[in-house]
Amino acid sequence: MTSEHTRLSAALRELRSGAGLSLAALAERTAYSKSSWERYLNGKSLPPRQAVRELCRLANEPDGRLLALWEIAESQWSGRAAVPASSPPADESPRPLPQEVPTPVRTGRRHLGGGRLPVVLASAYTVVVGGAAALLFFLLPDSEAENEPPPASVPFSLAPQCHGAACEGRDPMRLICGIGPDSLASYRTATGAHVELRYSKKCGTSWARSWGTEIGDRVDVTAGGPTYGVRIRNKDDAATFIYTEMTEARPGSTVRACFRPASADGERECFEARVGGAATTTRPPSPPVASGPRQ
Repeated sequence: MTSEHTRLSAALRELRSGAGLSLAALAERTAYSKSSWERYLNGKSLPPRQAVRELCRLANEPDGRLLALWEIAESQWSGRAAVPASSPPADESPRPLPQEVPTPVRTGRRHLGGGRLPVVLASAYTVVVGGAAALLFFLLPDSEAENEPPPASVPFSLAPQCHGAACEGRDPMRLICGIGPDSLASYRTATGAHVELRYSKKCGTSWARSWGTEIGDRVDVTAGGPTYGVRIRNKDDAATFIYTEMTEARPGSTVRACFRPASADGERECFEARVGGAATTTRPPSPPVASGPRQ
């Protein structure tokens, strides 16, 4: 269990205790069983995002801080904080090479040379863990922050690690762009999956995240330039949030996301939103209802 997961579990236990909620009460008033809540509260498994929101609702507590803790813990749990070293499938055209910036974090999907791999992994681990620890310090309530000093050596600031074109094709969570973004639009597909377009003003980028997906589903995003996509590879991907890489966006840009289901007969579904416009929630159109003969 990572330190981020430990922190999240402790915060959930404290919230439950302060609200006087038993495991039976949680099971009765939410969609999760007593055994599930026991695992979530004791750090045996990572709770779903909705479970965190439900506990905050029952405790009459704003969910912003705990959801931020969950985002960091989930990124570590799912392995997306690790340096990717896989290349795109053979049946896809190569992705645009991300623009490099002077940073110790490597986030491209290119193969890494064997001799450099241990160094790159070590650097990435130091940056991710150090940055997450510093972020958790600022997210803690004042009473906790007084008793827990910040890390002695933080490799980088909490500011986003890229902006605009420098973020192209890179991971929004690892580059600190995924903290507190705006939601431009959300869409529920015909298969029941959810896709959300997000925008970071600080980074000047947009990306898509999805959940409730199935193995083999794919989500793509573009803002008029390169298209970046992510495929649901396994059951772990299907059980959590999955993020595309970032694409540069600015006020007035139109961002478009497309969902392609794994089933061969499934249809591609697309939706779009404008940066600076009102957030929207859309659903696939209902099929036409055939009318019977008039009486």
